[in-house]
Amino acid sequence: MDMDIVIYVLCSLTSLLCAFLLLRGYFRSRYRLLLWAGICFVGVTANNLLGIVDKFVFPEGDLLTVRLSVALAALVFLLYGLIFDE
Repeated sequence: MDMDIVIYVLCSLTSLLCAFLLLRGYFRSRYRLLLWAGICFVGVTANNLLGIVDKFVFPEGDLLTVRLSVALAALVFLLYGLIFDE
């Protein structure tokens, strides 16, 4: 169980770092695809944090629907940026 939480936290920190780097790149270059990818990784970070809450804080509860909704919203942002951003 101890190694499980370490892996979940490392995944969350990795996605947070990716979001930070993508958004920092956007603010420096104003290349809009970086914005959409950064917003997507913010959602992925939220999804990972909800996974920690679901598995370790409230193991008797079920946050699967919330986690999947957050993941879907994150991917919709990225998909919107890929399709409609020029």
